[in-house]
Amino acid sequence: MTSTSVIKTQVHQFVKLPSSSRHPHLRSKPPVKCQAASSSPSTISKKKVVIVGGGFAGFGALKHLSEQGFDVTLIDASPNPGGGGLKIEPGVKGFWYQYHNIFKMLQELNLPEWPLTEFETSGFWSPEGLITEAPVFSKQPLRLPAILGQFYHTFNRFYRLSLADRATIIPWLYTAIDIASSPERYEYYDNMSALESFREFGVSQAAYDQFLKPTLLVGLFAPPSELSAAVTIETLYFYALAHQNDFDVAWCKGNISDRIFKPLINHILHCGGKIEGGKFVEELQTDESGNIIGVTARSRETGEIDVYEADAVVMAVSISGMQKLVANNPVLSAREEFRRILSLRCIDAIATKLWLDRRVETKFPANVLAGFEADAGATYFNLTQLQDEYKDQPGTVIAADFYNSTSLMPLSDDEIIKKVQANMALCESQLGEAKIRDSAVVKCAKAVTHFFPGSNKYRPSQVTSFTNLFMAGDWVKGLQHGANGLSQERAWVTGLEAANLVIGQLGVGKVAAIIPVEPDELHIAVAREMNSQARKTLQGLGIANNGLY
Repeated sequence: MTSTSVIKTQVHQFVKLPSSSRHPHLRSKPPVKCQAASSSPSTISKKKVVIVGGGFAGFGALKHLSEQGFDVTLIDASPNPGGGGLKIEPGVKGFWYQYHNIFKMLQELNLPEWPLTEFETSGFWSPEGLITEAPVFSKQPLRLPAILGQFYHTFNRFYRLSLADRATIIPWLYTAIDIASSPERYEYYDNMSALESFREFGVSQAAYDQFLKPTLLVGLFAPPSELSAAVTIETLYFYALAHQNDFDVAWCKGNISDRIFKPLINHILHCGGKIEGGKFVEELQTDESGNIIGVTARSRETGEIDVYEADAVVMAVSISGMQKLVANNPVLSAREEFRRILSLRCIDAIATKLWLDRRVETKFPANVLAGFEADAGATYFNLTQLQDEYKDQPGTVIAADFYNSTSLMPLSDDEIIKKVQANMALCESQLGEAKIRDSAVVKCAKAVTHFFPGSNKYRPSQVTSFTNLFMAGDWVKGLQHGANGLSQERAWVTGLEAANLVIGQLGVGKVAAIIPVEPDELHIAVAREMNSQARKTLQGLGIANNGLY
């Protein structure tokens, strides 16, 4: 067996592609081999790996392990892992500038057509009208250091938020410097709410109400009063603050299940990976040493029980799914690290789709709504402008989502659709004048991670106390990579890292090369180092170091 230290060395072998190869819309199609380069396929194929849970995390692990020649099976409670056959997908997902590993995966699939749009502008609305718009920063003629670049290119794009109010956000940016000082500073920020951190640094009420709160309601799916300041800082840094172009976002040209997961699944099956849907995990089997040796799963359709032998297991399920496993499985509940997961929380979401009777060209294809639904986040997307299948059809197709939607869950589908149209009409009147020909609503109870203040101590690490059980998902902690928050990129990278941990533990196969985010810009790196040294000096002098400053 490979030691834990060796595993960690292998798993953090990140690579940096040449700058031209890192461009998100590069159309090169490198070949992908479906067998290990460092060991004979016959040796690797004898190693059995079980992955529990689909999504980007599970499929990230499955793709790499199947390419390496492992006998690997993904089991998932959904009848169709990857989401195939759904009339409406649960939430519209963006692909941001720093999603380098997902972009690389799409290139490797050798797709006949790039599945994503170009980077698109976005609008932020209040009931009184347009607040601001987010331009495509990477298309601006001048790239400036963060945060100067974002400020300069949006200077004339805020229509209801004064320059003075925007300036009150600037002192708060110190937190992005300070949080990296030490694990203790991270815990300090994790134990306070994002709202408390905004107040401590004097962020104005207008800046909070019209920009920060709606951004977080659709970025982390909860109001700032209910969010960890630490995760808020990490997320805003990853998505917007680290580099000028980070806030640029592209959207899928069709259903993600059709455009991305279907070809990904075909590639995995070609490489020998196995996918079994409609299976609920019943039990983890262990040997006398406490190692996992098998996974027992029950078919939701027939009730039949199957046992999957396992040399290693990757858990890539959601928080709510993992909580069910822990509650029902003594092998997990006997260990404190898994019992802590029971203290984590999830957030409700609602996804809707509307087919309108006329063509409406909205000002922006993607829109964020501020102050429409109290503490619920709201968005709407013009799929006729974004997705190929609707561009030549009559009428307009709109997707609209609600996050932190607990108060809306009791409403009927008709009431929810009426609320969606009423909200959109306050932004663009034509959307209110159109008639709805068809609609669909999906209520997703406890669907997404809630990073509440103090939640970090309950989140599991990827390496567990089991020598051959590893975790994946955007909610696990300790990932040595810059992708943070509720992020498809973070989920995908944790899947690749879990695959690398399996390879390190079993001693066969070649680890996946993981592309890091762009490094900190020089002025940020220098500021972080100076702040860290200052904190250490204060500690050395015995001066209390437990406040914001």
